[in-house]
Amino acid sequence: MTTTPTGLELTNYELSDSDLCSEVVEGMIRSPKVLPCKFLYDQRGSSLFEQICDLEEYYQTRTEVRIMRQYMDQISSKLGAGCCLIEFGSGSSLKTRILLDRLADPVSYVPIDICRYQIEATARRLAISYPRLEVLPVCADYARSFEVPQPKQKPLRRVIYFPGSTIGNFHPDDARRFLRRLSDLAGTNGALLIGVDICQSPEILLPAYNDSRGITAEFNLNLLRRINREAGGTFRLNCFAHRAVWNEKHKRIEMRLQSQRRQQVEVNGLRFEFSKGETIRTECSYKYTPEFFATLAEGFDVDCVWTDTDRRFSIQYLTVIS
Repeated sequence: MTTTPTGLELTNYELSDSDLCSEVVEGMIRSPKVLPCKFLYDQRGSSLFEQICDLEEYYQTRTEVRIMRQYMDQISSKLGAGCCLIEFGSGSSLKTRILLDRLADPVSYVPIDICRYQIEATARRLAISYPRLEVLPVCADYARSFEVPQPKQKPLRRVIYFPGSTIGNFHPDDARRFLRRLSDLAGTNGALLIGVDICQSPEILLPAYNDSRGITAEFNLNLLRRINREAGGTFRLNCFAHRAVWNEKHKRIEMRLQSQRRQQVEVNGLRFEFSKGETIRTECSYKYTPEFFATLAEGFDVDCVWTDTDRRFSIQYLTVIS
């Protein structure tokens, strides 16, 4: 536990450079090569992703916000009064504010993010905006197990909030295990409010991951910049190009970095060969129908699903099975 400059208590499980290094090397020795998408979110990567969320092509954020505003009376009624709200991946907190503005007397708010800079900034802003709310920030890789801090006042229930389409970054079996962990964390009488991107045609999906301004490309390439800085990498960014492809078999978008030439790269003193055209997969984003997602939500019952009129995105309210 550390104290931030604004006096908030930060529960800190921040990943070390050695964590990053070992996971990058593990991914680079695989065939095909992969890199964990969680490492996209350093300080610069988090800032670039916020820019992506404002892009015309990236329909997910504005669609989710529109659904929230349209159905917020129903959503806040479902969550009820006196809850502890635990948010995974708080980002800029736009959607969090929409929710907090309408919740009845929430006891506490626990924002969790992998980027320490991001979580400290978000917690600081929300603590200022909601002075009566106990804010308990956590810096952690939420794919790993960690302890969630307890609020001073006992809540009537725990509600986990997982906005965006981040659940799509988990492979289905991993998503199932992760959701089971969330049901255990929420506990008796607990609930989950989650954003899920619905499967669309590639013509709609692909531009959201390959925008005309090149911000998504810069976001993807920034991962190599981070590896160079924190894991002894020798990637030359101008020798790789961003690619986004639709995998029809698995119903997912894949973000890749493609080698533009035959080359050698080192990470932490280990050498890796690239052929021209070879790719590193940096992110998968699965798209689900509401019916299929329900089969992944172990430990939960799906209580309500809200969608936009075009059925491009869903916000789902799930309750823990007692």
